[in-house]
Amino acid sequence: MKRFWHGCRLATLQGGRYSIIEDGALLTEGELIRWVGPLDQAPDTTGAERIDLGGAWVTPGLIDCHTHLVFGGDRSAEFEQRLEGVSYAEIAARGGGIASTVRATREAGEDELLASAVTRARHLLRDGVTTLEVKSGYGLDLASERKMLRVARRLGEVLPLTVTTTCLAAHALPPEYAGRADDYIERVCTEILPQLAAEGLVDAVDAFCEHLAFSPAQVERVFQAARGLGLPVKLHAEQLSSLHGSSLAARYGALSADHLEYMTEDDAIAMADAGTVAVLLPGAFYLLRETRLPPIEALRRHGVAMAVASDLNPGTSPALSLRLMLNMACTSFRLTPEEALAGVTLNAARALGLAGRCGSLEAGKLADFVAWDIERPAQLAYWLGGDLPKRVVRHGQEIDLG
Repeated sequence: MKRFWHGCRLATLQGGRYSIIEDGALLTEGELIRWVGPLDQAPDTTGAERIDLGGAWVTPGLIDCHTHLVFGGDRSAEFEQRLEGVSYAEIAARGGGIASTVRATREAGEDELLASAVTRARHLLRDGVTTLEVKSGYGLDLASERKMLRVARRLGEVLPLTVTTTCLAAHALPPEYAGRADDYIERVCTEILPQLAAEGLVDAVDAFCEHLAFSPAQVERVFQAARGLGLPVKLHAEQLSSLHGSSLAARYGALSADHLEYMTEDDAIAMADAGTVAVLLPGAFYLLRETRLPPIEALRRHGVAMAVASDLNPGTSPALSLRLMLNMACTSFRLTPEEALAGVTLNAARALGLAGRCGSLEAGKLADFVAWDIERPAQLAYWLGGDLPKRVVRHGQEIDLG
């Protein structure tokens, strides 16, 4: 069905800029945009349903390109303990930390995990998110990683969201492999990844390159296994220390390297040469009360595309609002509102390998967009949370936000 959306101002995000059209319109047919531009240049719209957006600002649908949205349990008690002075090491020694989430995720049934994931995903949907990524990594064995990825696939079936899946089996060392990290990486490479890929559950492969997780050499083995399976890679890198994981990711043509507080200028150059997106995660930076900023100026200087994501997870970024991350990216990381909006649209699409399908308002792309009742695009980063009035359209159909 054809629809002609008019009475709006467009921030198309073509080229990663606002690319504003003051008196704009879109023609959609089915799930695709057929035309976008100034109203006075509109093509013949005979037979199209005409929809007046009442002067709204229209942006591409928001994209959350880094989440750990599927998990069991809750770690709010640990958050409280840390604020009362209990160290992370003490919490971990008591069986807390990521081990508690692994335990809860392994024990939870698939339907239970889906129910909790749907609750969290609805918050993002009401925030204007139309596409998101979900990582595994709280199972750390074949059966539990499979369960998480199956739930992620189901999430995209029960909600009007496009969901991509990333296998993060190399997230942490499972307790049964204590002291045997190389053995676990071998299992990831020879059993977990190949099996889950064969079942069609994996769109990309991720790992955590850090002194408290896996070494660059171990991560490279994961990347080689992913390459053998024809899967793109991404990486948690340089969050707590400089191991040049982002340069390693670039050598493998990674879609993205994420966190990046400790990356160097040489890392930025390598990412620029490879076209690897820098995914900034201000929620984790905020909750962990970090002080070292990602080198934003180096990323700008070398033309590295910057995305922004929620990093929604139970331990370090329990973030239910991607728009709040826009504000944090501006206030904490010094991004401009324009850069931040590009970070949750076109550059986020690039970080998922989806830039040809979504992330900007262009003919031939999916008709995923949000009509916001705001005065200017910068207000999306200006307001601290809240439910801004909006209409969300995905694949050409308006979504009931309930």
